[in-house]
Amino acid sequence: MMSDRENVVLLDGGMGQELRKRSSRPVSPLWSAQVMLDEPHLVTAAHRDFIEACAQVIKLNTYSATPIRLARDGDPSMFEPLYAAALGAAHQAREESDRAVRIAGCLPPLVASYHADSVPDDATCLRDYRRIVERQVDGVDLFVCETMSLIREARAATIAAMESQRPVWVAFAVDDSDGARLRSGESLADAAREVAVLGAERIMVNCSVPEAVTTAMGELATLNVPFGGYANGFISVAPLQPGGTVDKLASRTDLDPAAYAEHAIKWVEQGATAIGGCCEVGPAHIAALAKRLSERG
Repeated sequence: MMSDRENVVLLDGGMGQELRKRSSRPVSPLWSAQVMLDEPHLVTAAHRDFIEACAQVIKLNTYSATPIRLARDGDPSMFEPLYAAALGAAHQAREESDRAVRIAGCLPPLVASYHADSVPDDATCLRDYRRIVERQVDGVDLFVCETMSLIREARAATIAAMESQRPVWVAFAVDDSDGARLRSGESLADAAREVAVLGAERIMVNCSVPEAVTTAMGELATLNVPFGGYANGFISVAPLQPGGTVDKLASRTDLDPAAYAEHAIKWVEQGATAIGGCCEVGPAHIAALAKRLSERG
């Protein structure tokens, strides 16, 4: 395990929910992707605010723009324009901030978040992840496979990302009531070992409640691999079904920036070397994290 806790990487927060707060347009299944076409200036501004809050890694705003989701909820021909717009927004934000920020490509669940039973067959996963990697690779510094709820889903995403010759980080979504298990019920430790063997540089846990992430950090701390976490601020993700919209999810009222930072600092104390935020965690939360990390030296 990495013991150098002085080099903690600070990630950005949840872009989709941040854009919901900034836009007056109605929410849709392709919410964050649609904003790329309708209001790209909001995406650039949100990236820039996360950078100003001291995030060192920003993720492309392409989470919902997978081939399967576009075919189901929009138009497959949106694929190229959406990725071009997302890359443009991230690069513009980095240039305007003039900071040494890394841009991470995003490999999300292809069909739906949190639903391991919706993951396509292995051949489809590998095909679509390779397509996403090919479209992002020239404009990113690393790849993050995130919200992985099933081991074979993570395996396909990791294989495709590793072919890019970029660093690959893999983030798993764990059971909110048992941070030692993925949402599929599989062991987090087993999942972490599987992607580490494939070459993943860092293993993380994301889009789960902070308490479950704390449990997960204890699991990952027993493995010889750098790890980290970025939690969400939802009460529960159970109401969200494939093709549904996030307006069905309620947010916690006990996770203001200071309270969220208390959780995240525990992860650092457990050995985490990368922390940030997911849905409902905004620039103010990341700024509070940066302040706490700075106070710790």
